[in-house]
Amino acid sequence: MNAAVLRGMRAPGPGAELALTFAIVWIALASIPVALGGIGLSWDALNHHIYLGWTAEHPRFDRDFLAASYQGYQYPYLYWPAWKLFQHNVPGSIAGVVIVTLHLVALPALWLIARSCIPGRSWYATAMRITAVALGFSGELFLSLLDTTTNDGLVSVPFVWAVAVALLAAQPQEERPSWLTAARAVALSGLLAGISVAFKLSNGPLALLLPLLWLLAGARWPGRVVQAIHGGIWTLFGFALALAPWGFQLWKAFGNPFYPFFEPQFAALRASLGLVP
Repeated sequence: MNAAVLRGMRAPGPGAELALTFAIVWIALASIPVALGGIGLSWDALNHHIYLGWTAEHPRFDRDFLAASYQGYQYPYLYWPAWKLFQHNVPGSIAGVVIVTLHLVALPALWLIARSCIPGRSWYATAMRITAVALGFSGELFLSLLDTTTNDGLVSVPFVWAVAVALLAAQPQEERPSWLTAARAVALSGLLAGISVAFKLSNGPLALLLPLLWLLAGARWPGRVVQAIHGGIWTLFGFALALAPWGFQLWKAFGNPFYPFFEPQFAALRASLGLVP
């Protein structure tokens, strides 16, 4: 197809472009576990990945202690898919495709980020956005995760969405759904950031940088600062909301919702309150 014919054709709309991007990336990534014939079972998978998925469905604090060393007290719910695939003896190649598909929950967010950075409705802009999203899923580290049961990719999904929504907040209102005002977008970004930190505490330093994006949203500086503060409050709420199911179980068992982290601080708190886990 030559350039003249392409210029005469209308570029796909946002929905069609997103669907096309998803199809291209999904086919490319799903072919990896199919070509490999399955996914690997690392030492971590044998030690705690499967165990954590099991405890997500059937808590075992009354039966086990350090069954998978201290890794057994990580946030377990994102390991549940791997556990169910293992439990039902799903073939490795199909399990790999399922894991790939779960990671692609982040794809619309990456596409929104690309759309914020590369606006326009031309074929060139469309091609650049598709290329940008494909590159986002082409990093060596990310590709290495597709051969494992680790949750390192999944824990980043809410944070990618938090960045995408934060950038959307800085766009003109006509670029957003009518209900998504700048203030609501910042609040939603904060909520997603808090969820990502609950999934993995090491996402915390990244979440601290989000106010730099939130300050881009809004017309006047006083309003921007207030929105950023609200975003921080929603971050704390999202963190507490996502951590609550697991943190409450850790609190009942050990008197520390972050066990084994911050144990000296919570030991002092338990002593001052006279609590015995």
